[in-house]
Amino acid sequence: MTETLALAKALIARRSLTPDDAGCQEILIERLEKLGFTIERMRFGNVDNFWARRGINAPVVVFAGHTDVVPSGPVESWFSPPFEPTIRDEMLFGRGAADMKTSIAAFITAIEAFVEDHPQHDGSIALLITSDEEGVAVDGTVRVVEALQARGETLDYCIVGEPTSNKLVGDMIKNGRRGSLNGTLVVQGVQGHIAYPHLVKNPIHMVSPAIAELATTVWDEGNEYFPPTSWQISNMNGGTGATNVVPGTVDILFNFRFSTASTELELKNRVHAILDKHGVKYDLLWELSGKPYITPKGNLVEAISRAIEQSYGITPELSTSGGTSDGRFIADICAQVIEFGPLNATIHKLNECVAVADIEPLKLTYQRTLENLLCK
Repeated sequence: MTETLALAKALIARRSLTPDDAGCQEILIERLEKLGFTIERMRFGNVDNFWARRGINAPVVVFAGHTDVVPSGPVESWFSPPFEPTIRDEMLFGRGAADMKTSIAAFITAIEAFVEDHPQHDGSIALLITSDEEGVAVDGTVRVVEALQARGETLDYCIVGEPTSNKLVGDMIKNGRRGSLNGTLVVQGVQGHIAYPHLVKNPIHMVSPAIAELATTVWDEGNEYFPPTSWQISNMNGGTGATNVVPGTVDILFNFRFSTASTELELKNRVHAILDKHGVKYDLLWELSGKPYITPKGNLVEAISRAIEQSYGITPELSTSGGTSDGRFIADICAQVIEFGPLNATIHKLNECVAVADIEPLKLTYQRTLENLLCK
């Protein structure tokens, strides 16, 4: 059993349902302190986070991740208990195996091996670890970033250990993410008896032409890294349940997944313009849950791509697909942010697992990326 596998099993054995860290971070801190890291425990609300750094000079290479996991679902449907790490058919099973305790274990053992080989390395190595990524994500990475930003710390490179691989480990790096902008639209009408249409104003009828235009609008064409921005309705509710009553309001929840080709303000202004154009009487509340960010080809992308080719024999594809990650917060203080980790096929599912054969190459990928960035 390798050090990485042993550490991954130790972390999986902790029942760290978000936002409970369940002692995972203390396991990591104990190992990092032995390497000379300065540790800052940052607890916000009921969320445990820590910031660890070795070195005072630039460039600063950060490994970021989360120790919390989603609920297991029905335990009886697992092949083995979800918090008893089990190796079967050369796979490591357990909640968090792919998302993302194996990555965190690989962070630690990669750093240990790198420091042993390069005790006087250039620059700095840091870790940003939270237990609030799978939940509401308000007292985790975002709060740590705010604290670092308040004291003027900037980071050069960040690797988030999310499970990015698609069919084979190493086939995909996330070098950015789309933004997510939510709208809660309440269209006002006049409720009344359906048999007296001259006395009512049906809000569903009133808003339908605007919906048709919103659905067919080309918001942008995307760019080299992003597909075109998408507008989608997720929920639409109106009516009393009776068949003879016109509703007084209709509630519509919609979302933009938007690229760096559009801004939050541009999208908001265009939505309001379309609604106003169609004479809709409405209230609209906005919520930005993530800004888009991109890391173009450069030092970090090249460094980890070379490391992946050495470790897995695969040339990775760059992608900005999928939902949001904590990279959206870190990008505020870090010029280059990428995500790379195991296969994502079983994340959040029953019988989550990773191949044992993929674990040591993951550690070597992180270790070689450090060498590519910090060794002249």
